[in-house]
Amino acid sequence: MGMMRAIGLMSGTSMDGIDVAMVETDGIRVDRRGPCLSVPYAADFRRRIEVGLADAQAIGTREERPGTLAELERGLTMHHADAVKTFLDEYGIAQDSVDVIGFHGQTVLHRPEKGLTLQIGDGSLLARYTGIPVVSDMRANDMKHGGQGAPLVPVYHAALAMNLPPALEPGFGPVAFVNIGGISNVTFIACGQPPMAFDCGPGNMLIDQWMEQQAGVPFDDGGRIAGEGNADMAVVKRYLSAPFFAKDGPKSLDRGDFTLDGVAGMELSDGAATLAMLTAAAIVKSAERLEVPPALWIVSGGGVRNRAIMASLRAVAGRGVVIATAGEAGFNADMMEAEAWAYLAVRSMKGLPLTFPTTTGCDRPVTGGVSCRPI
Repeated sequence: MGMMRAIGLMSGTSMDGIDVAMVETDGIRVDRRGPCLSVPYAADFRRRIEVGLADAQAIGTREERPGTLAELERGLTMHHADAVKTFLDEYGIAQDSVDVIGFHGQTVLHRPEKGLTLQIGDGSLLARYTGIPVVSDMRANDMKHGGQGAPLVPVYHAALAMNLPPALEPGFGPVAFVNIGGISNVTFIACGQPPMAFDCGPGNMLIDQWMEQQAGVPFDDGGRIAGEGNADMAVVKRYLSAPFFAKDGPKSLDRGDFTLDGVAGMELSDGAATLAMLTAAAIVKSAERLEVPPALWIVSGGGVRNRAIMASLRAVAGRGVVIATAGEAGFNADMMEAEAWAYLAVRSMKGLPLTFPTTTGCDRPVTGGVSCRPI
């Protein structure tokens, strides 16, 4: 097996639909990315997933499908089959020209402390209805080897780092991929080494909570409010003294691990500016244990749209360090996970590692996934 054409399917925690993306890869380098498509779920199907999430709390083993889960799993699989057909029709791609589908499924339960994760979705059913081989269930084997089952995208970040535009080529220094969602996470890519990845601090989470609490709005649109304020660096330093920041990775955060106590009593814009600076400072602090700091940070996620976070990140990173959005680097931030699942499916078929001790905490580099062929 040389270069392969793969489709990746991602249905994420937002439960708003299915992202479909294609890559051509040999499991190491990515020769071509795209095209891609988003297929939204209808409101009633999103409600069915919400019910399924509640039913999944009763699960004790990965084989169990209590309540509505068995019916939901079939329905979700058929939605993915329809999404593949729509994608192929939209772009005039022949079904027999696709080598494999990487099928994430829908996470309904993830308890790494118990070695338990479940992404519902029937790989054999999807293979049968699409007529294309499918690789699914790519997190479980990592957990069997002591990993947390996440993140799986870092090895794809490493492949993307091979295809940077010349203007962003950092030479031999590490490249950092940052995703600023509710919580920020980072992947460090250094030449000749496995990727290193972990949660690095609050992302948009505290800013959103602050805006809701103080102004009754769900977020700081574009970072406008934070841009009008002044960050209190003493407060930022107190946040950064939390034990979490002294831990080595892999490590992860829960939404309740940081609170608004540090900014209590501050004026609205100053509080927003301080929390934006905290997000930026935590990201840069994550590189402290590297022998050579990154010369390039590639940023994706909702935090990219917050100009105060991005300005703070550039200020904290300092001169000579390039802060680029995923779009500026030539990547599609909205489709990165779907592309990653296509890439991971090819790696799975070739027996290549999906996860590493430095990304999930597994005991050794491990492959994963269950392969199903059309019957």
